[in-house]
Amino acid sequence: MVGETGSITLPGTAALTQVGRLATLSWEVLRASFRRPFQFREWIQQCWFFASVTILPTALVAIPFGAVIALQLGSLTTQIGAQSFTGAASALAIVQQAAPLITALLVAGAGGSAVCADIGARKIREEIDAMEVLGVNPIQRIVVPRVLAAIVVSVLLNGLVTVVGVLGGYFFNVVLQGGTPGAYLASFNALAQVPDLWISEIKAFLYGFVAGVVAAARGLNPAGGPKGVGDAVNQAVVITFLLLFLINVVLTAIYLKIVPPKAL
Repeated sequence: MVGETGSITLPGTAALTQVGRLATLSWEVLRASFRRPFQFREWIQQCWFFASVTILPTALVAIPFGAVIALQLGSLTTQIGAQSFTGAASALAIVQQAAPLITALLVAGAGGSAVCADIGARKIREEIDAMEVLGVNPIQRIVVPRVLAAIVVSVLLNGLVTVVGVLGGYFFNVVLQGGTPGAYLASFNALAQVPDLWISEIKAFLYGFVAGVVAAARGLNPAGGPKGVGDAVNQAVVITFLLLFLINVVLTAIYLKIVPPKAL
């Protein structure tokens, strides 16, 4: 293949370049997060922005998601004669898997796309280059507050999705499927454990970090012009979704190997 500059590029070189950019930016964000001065005002503004565009959609998505899990598992447990474990199965599915993924997808789709568009617009207007000429580190000034805001909002929204999803699953199982409230709560208490909540929050933390870094990386490297910024936003969302599902598989496998299930 021949690149835009006329140089020959091998297949897979573009993918390796993107991986290198993400790894480099991740390291720069981690290093710049502990440098002074910290952009506290910018961080608060970005936290509010992320929360304002994700709280309502996240809550609205969590209700039907919890309902679907509860209805499906309720039907399955009824077929195999294990209705008493419906609460535990649905609640654990929401806490460990659904809540972090719903949170991350909305943070990446709503907040991450806006961050990518904002940074990309600054890049094509050469504001990023002007900051570097003036001796201002754009990573510390622009990227770090947005990545940290994505992390904080992801962790907080994860708790919201967990509560709303469990309550929605309880309502649909008890009201629509005729389940027993006591059995629903008792099975949840019998099988759930504190590490389930910890792995959920760890996932939300990493998902928020990945969503922020990917959005910033694509925003800092648009193809050029307004169309390039639009393409970068679409790429950021798709790349983030793929990475989130990959990270979820790895973390879930590690968690199930390290933490033993709670005995009845």
